[in-house]
Amino acid sequence: MRIDLHTHSDVSDGTDTPTALVHKAVQVGLDVISLTDHDTFAGIAEAQEAGRRTGLKVVSGLEMSTKFEGKSVHLLGYGCDVRNRDLTDELARIRAGRVERLPRMIDNLRAAGIEITIDEVYDHAGAAAAVGRPHVADVLVQKGVVANRDEAFRTWLGEGMPGYAERYACPLERAIDLVHAAKGVAVIAHPWSRESRAVLTAPVLERLVKDYQLDGIEVDHPDHDEATRELLFEMGARLGLVRTGSSDYHGHGKENNDLACNTTRPSAYNELVGRIRRRGGWI
Repeated sequence: MRIDLHTHSDVSDGTDTPTALVHKAVQVGLDVISLTDHDTFAGIAEAQEAGRRTGLKVVSGLEMSTKFEGKSVHLLGYGCDVRNRDLTDELARIRAGRVERLPRMIDNLRAAGIEITIDEVYDHAGAAAAVGRPHVADVLVQKGVVANRDEAFRTWLGEGMPGYAERYACPLERAIDLVHAAKGVAVIAHPWSRESRAVLTAPVLERLVKDYQLDGIEVDHPDHDEATRELLFEMGARLGLVRTGSSDYHGHGKENNDLACNTTRPSAYNELVGRIRRRGGWI
């Protein structure tokens, strides 16, 4: 069984429709995926319908924007009841924060000499439920300012760069509680990549398990080197965490994140499913 538990569609910042994502997953030999779009469940119904037609299992998921000690941390929620009011209200607040900062980002970029408009960003984003920095990055690519999204974030849109603007993100501890209240399982995405490694130390992760019943961590991820994976795998075992692996696939939106480039062990997937069922979540 081949399992990829972290993928994105054009409902957020991926480039494939949920249906196209499912068909690609079948083509590369996957048996299970989770659609984990940023701060929205909007693509789940379409992906699961495509999964029923093709025989691919699609686990309901999302990737939630959170903050911990001032740093961005992404939380994966699996098996949540997508009708849970508290969670959906918080996701709406996060998405509103994305939208509210767009004009400030555009103003910052224009002040730095880049001719870009907010209409160009929305035209590119299309019907995406979560519009944000990746869509701005894509417009910069189209204009020839940068070669790809990675360069856009590194030179213009990342924290401290000329086009950056702050936005609201849910406190990590509250996000874990919200996922649990929606009967889901909470797994921290790529915990030791980018800025999150500075704050998600081993003692912090241990406290999140003890005080908030954190369920898991993503171990095998393109942003983690082999040494990091080994350390996370061993620490996760000690803390009783589900240890997942995934591609963080975005279609053309991310380089070197090919679908199924990392996968979750069947035993870890079975443990994840068991936790979802014990909480009464959707699986």
